[in-house]
Amino acid sequence: MTATDTIAAVATPPGRGALGVVRASGSLVPRLLASLVGSVPAPRSATLRSFTNGHGEVLDRGLVLYFPAPASYTGEDLCEFHAHGNPHLLRALLDCLYALGARPARPGEFTERAFRNGKLDLAQAEAVADVIEGSSLRATLSALRSLRGEFSRQVTELVARLTDARVALEGSIDFPDDLPPAATAERECARIVALRDGLTALLGRARHGARLAAGASVAIIGAPNVGKSTLLNALAGEERAIVSQVPGTTRDVIAVDLELGGMALRLHDTAGLRASADEIELEGMRRAAQAMTSADLILLVTDDPKVRSVAAHLDALGDPCVTDVSNAAVVIVHNKIDRVPRQPGRERCVDAEHVFIAARDGQGLELLHATLQDSLALTVADEDEFTARARHLRALELARDELGHVDLQRCNDAPELVAESLRRAAETLATITGDASSEALLGEIFARFCIGK
Repeated sequence: MTATDTIAAVATPPGRGALGVVRASGSLVPRLLASLVGSVPAPRSATLRSFTNGHGEVLDRGLVLYFPAPASYTGEDLCEFHAHGNPHLLRALLDCLYALGARPARPGEFTERAFRNGKLDLAQAEAVADVIEGSSLRATLSALRSLRGEFSRQVTELVARLTDARVALEGSIDFPDDLPPAATAERECARIVALRDGLTALLGRARHGARLAAGASVAIIGAPNVGKSTLLNALAGEERAIVSQVPGTTRDVIAVDLELGGMALRLHDTAGLRASADEIELEGMRRAAQAMTSADLILLVTDDPKVRSVAAHLDALGDPCVTDVSNAAVVIVHNKIDRVPRQPGRERCVDAEHVFIAARDGQGLELLHATLQDSLALTVADEDEFTARARHLRALELARDELGHVDLQRCNDAPELVAESLRRAAETLATITGDASSEALLGEIFARFCIGK
């Protein structure tokens, strides 16, 4: 990037609309404004102007805004042309900007420049994309908190505490006579345990934030004909899956998107699980197992009110494809209670939450909704919720693990190794905000942005 490198792009979605915005950033912005609208307008003030091409022809009439550096989104001179949303017209405006020396912006390049010029840290820059792509209002509001720096603030505080602890520990190594060794080790060990607890707490909140940003996956599994497809239709509020008395009707995974408690959910109706030699049915069960592996929550549906254990019931089904459900929370849904008969209910037993419903007529469906929200931690929206990404979780996990082996004995016997663990933990956390990030990582992150942002 150079001082004369000016970029331009359409900032509004592709297609036709009432409005279309073309933005440009870089040192040529004053020249671009003078050419297209006749002069440089007053900073940060929407001005009605005619947009002309290089031949003096009026292309459109709309609002123009000018944000001089450094008080702009990118930290550079930046301008926006608010025109009518005809793609041919927007293309003509871009061609004028390119003819005057601007070049097409890469995906995410405006936000990348904001990061490089210190207007945003890396976690905030990623939150820009999360705000645009928010899968629900709750996720979008949480992304806005990340954009305002809520997540970054907590990470930065932990980095500062890790650095302080390392400096103090290294000081005790360099000047061992200031305090008795046992007292020093005990003090620093207590400080590191508190840091580890803080990392664990932030990791829990970040996992919730990652689920908010990406949405949650729910797999509906069980034997044939227990009402899995009926349950999917009941939760979706429409007929999305074929319901039949013939066992094995569902052979493939059927996905339905909905929103619950402000979070986007994707429900997966899967093939019935049972011992079988049929290749098509076995393939359906293999796909069911894949859906379970990636699920945040599993709804194990049964029409047997006596089922109490997840593991025992799966073993009884005899399906060779399903081996482990330990990576996700499991709710056992006892369907068809209208045939028992039994009242709707909810209880905890052995290794799972149990909900008793009749999906066909909606009995107990509100209890299942509540159980879903509880299992996915959606019951109460936290005013300090923020979004996070998989790479943030990995960094938090690595930093926590660096401190996982630190105890009083280690602080006594090898304080220099403990200090090194503190240093590595701080550097790992710094990758979240971009204080320690490679060019390859930055390229990967911003390449996923839309052009014009």
